[in-house]
Amino acid sequence: MLESIKKDARIRMSKTLDSLRTELAKIRTGRAHPSLLEHVQVDYYGSMVPISQAANVSIEDARTLAVTAWDKTMVQTLEKAIMKSDLGLNPVTAGTIIRIPLPPLTEERRISLGKVVHHEGENAKIAIRNIRRDANHHIKELLKNKEISEDDDHRAETDIQGVTDSHVKQVDEIVAVKEQELLEF
Repeated sequence: MLESIKKDARIRMSKTLDSLRTELAKIRTGRAHPSLLEHVQVDYYGSMVPISQAANVSIEDARTLAVTAWDKTMVQTLEKAIMKSDLGLNPVTAGTIIRIPLPPLTEERRISLGKVVHHEGENAKIAIRNIRRDANHHIKELLKNKEISEDDDHRAETDIQGVTDSHVKQVDEIVAVKEQELLEF
């Protein structure tokens, strides 16, 4: 019973880290990266799909993404979807290839994006602490129902705290890497 509670907490905390990575990938650092367009949805023959299912997204150089449509008739639709996205990008079409130049970030924009990154990190830490609270609550219920001893309760809570500390440390590392990316020119 205790092992399933600890395993569930570890899985949920890992999912929180994955979610943080996904959110931070959306934040533009000035460097071209295909994940920048992951959340852009395009109308692909009547259904909304991620851009990666309608075209190939690749890096042309450090500041340029290249989007190659799989179907020539989709070029205009892809271009419109990129323009309408919240990324503020201006694609340039050349035949079937859409080039997306990424303008360099201003210092002011870098600072504001750093605050967003820090805020996302704090949200992830809060989520991890809430998972710890839930796990500890389940452990206390087992103790109250006399299904486990006080020693088992103490050991389990110590284990949960260790897992929590490990995941919070990983959040700090992920945030630090992203903040460093933002400061690079």
